[in-house]
Amino acid sequence: MTEHGSDDELIRRLAHGDERALAELYDRYGRPAYRLAVRILRDTSLAEDAVQDAFLTAWRTAAAFDPSRGSAATWLMTLVHRRAVDVVRREDRRRAGPLDDAPVASGEATDEAAELRERRRSVQAALAKLGEGEREALELAYYGGLSQSEIAARLGVPLGTIKSRMFTGLARMRDALGEAGGS
Repeated sequence: MTEHGSDDELIRRLAHGDERALAELYDRYGRPAYRLAVRILRDTSLAEDAVQDAFLTAWRTAAAFDPSRGSAATWLMTLVHRRAVDVVRREDRRRAGPLDDAPVASGEATDEAAELRERRRSVQAALAKLGEGEREALELAYYGGLSQSEIAARLGVPLGTIKSRMFTGLARMRDALGEAGGS
């Protein structure tokens, strides 16, 4: 990959407490991780915290990383995604405050929030049904903010393969979401 080693090698070094490996991983994935967190949280300060927490989790759990289950990039982005979602949930609970003092929300806003949550659940369920290659390509594109060329380079596969995986994955998701929506 680079003169500093492959992602898997960096994770192995990280598991042995190599701080330089953490710095190299951050140099490689800090920007896409931040873009993902901002996309989820819509708050730059919270996104920075989520990325920092995710990389700290990577530091603590690197020994549990299993390259047979997915790439290091996907693992890191999954950590960022989970942390950002945790922050969203925490902020939602914090903003909810005590119910006695809370103003009554309009039914329209509540319905929209519930619909958005349900749509997110449906998309996550549809993603989970995809093959690993299709899911990884779509996650890197939509959650990681990478172009198809960047995904191909990162995964070491031809650009045509990435295009095919994304086309097939999106078609399968469209079918799954159509079935879930009853259309």
